[in-house]
Amino acid sequence: MSSVPAARKSGRAWPLLLVLCGTIFLEGSDVAMLAVAVPTIRADLGLTTSTAAWVMSGYVLGYAGFTLLGGRAADLLGRRRMFLTWLGVFLVFSMLGGFAIDGWMLVVARFITGVAAAFMTPAAMSIITTSYPEGPQRDKALLVFAGVGAGGFSLGLVIGGLLTELGWRWVFFAPAFLAGAILLAALRLLPAEARPEPAQHGYDLAGAASAAAAMLLLAYGIVRLEHRGEGLGLTLGALAAGLALVAAFIVIERRAKAPLVRLGIFRKAAMVRADLAALLFLGRFFGFQFIVTLYLQELRGWSSLQAAIALIAMGCDAVLAPTLTPRLVNRYGNSRVIFGGFLLAIAAYGLFLPVEMDWSYAAMFPSLIIAGTAFALAYGPLTIAATDSVAKEEQGLAGGLLYTFTQFGSAVGISAVIAVYGIASADADGSPGAVLDAYRTALVVPVVMVLLGAAVSAFGLRSARPVGQRKGAAPAARDEASDGVPG
Repeated sequence: MSSVPAARKSGRAWPLLLVLCGTIFLEGSDVAMLAVAVPTIRADLGLTTSTAAWVMSGYVLGYAGFTLLGGRAADLLGRRRMFLTWLGVFLVFSMLGGFAIDGWMLVVARFITGVAAAFMTPAAMSIITTSYPEGPQRDKALLVFAGVGAGGFSLGLVIGGLLTELGWRWVFFAPAFLAGAILLAALRLLPAEARPEPAQHGYDLAGAASAAAAMLLLAYGIVRLEHRGEGLGLTLGALAAGLALVAAFIVIERRAKAPLVRLGIFRKAAMVRADLAALLFLGRFFGFQFIVTLYLQELRGWSSLQAAIALIAMGCDAVLAPTLTPRLVNRYGNSRVIFGGFLLAIAAYGLFLPVEMDWSYAAMFPSLIIAGTAFALAYGPLTIAATDSVAKEEQGLAGGLLYTFTQFGSAVGISAVIAVYGIASADADGSPGAVLDAYRTALVVPVVMVLLGAAVSAFGLRSARPVGQRKGAAPAARDEASDGVPG
């Protein structure tokens, strides 16, 4: 797709980027707004605890289950077509969620909204990575894209608190209106693309089915990790079936003439490392945010709006990601900035571990602001590393892999902290002190995840070199070595 030159000639390069960034802002703010509104929705519709949990988990299931397929569909069926089609689906089912009168309606609406996000987000990302030449321009665009997504989540917390005060249904209507505005702008600004030629060897339907089923079962098992006792068998069964389907998927892809996923792409060590680090990074972020929200609302008695405003300090990433991070990446390279982000995250969560019952906001603020800074430093460079040196025809696949890992990270982070909190509080006497101890125990999970992520990202430091020392390097944020391994 030669969209960038055309966009520049018509002065549409930045408007086009802003439209695509609007998609990731929509996705991030949608998740955050619902997280704030769930307690109110539960009370208004009389939902059980499990149904309320599935209102959140349904989205994760749809997103994680179909992101890999969504990314490859953008490559095979057309990025513009997939982007516009699934943005429309997102709009429709977000609006339908606002009219729901029962829990199952919300769960279905959220599941399909997650499926829509699984197709439109990799398509948007692959439009960027195929529209901008590899180097400084693409890196800058991806850093802006990632920064807007992070800002969408942070601002979504506050917006969700405000909208919930007006009525929880606005948490569904507002994303639908925003999706409509983005769709109208995209129809005008997205360059036309040639209709993709039919695959010479057909489409890998068996691979697509096994991949989607495997992702769904694994995501289902992960979001059920907090269940113990009688529910443990179903959880383990789902995880075992998901792993079996992963094995079947690998066999199918090895034999397929036109595989959904070319397994050789996993030889790119930098990409695999970035995907694993992103899984751990997003998992610790969502796990930490979830526990802190419970601490503020359930233990401290803060309203949803008060808690949302308190967490806005983490939204500093919306400012730092497009301003500070590109300069640091340009000077030190992706790997060093990613590793620095993980080190800051370790400090942020470590500072919150000794949280007390009567902590003032001033005592919490350092952890929150450092956590936001860490997100700004790591998330954008991880996005670059996950798509760097990947062929144009596989950029959708690379984006799909990245978002598959991040969604699993979100599911793992939240489920792990819930499971640890449940175990820690099972034998507690229910007193505020015992509940606080359970929160402290659960806060260890994000610390462990970020330590593992730092270890994974540290492997990239061995080959990382300052930009100015690289042969033929442009003044850009790049890590050229370790893009792959022989064979």
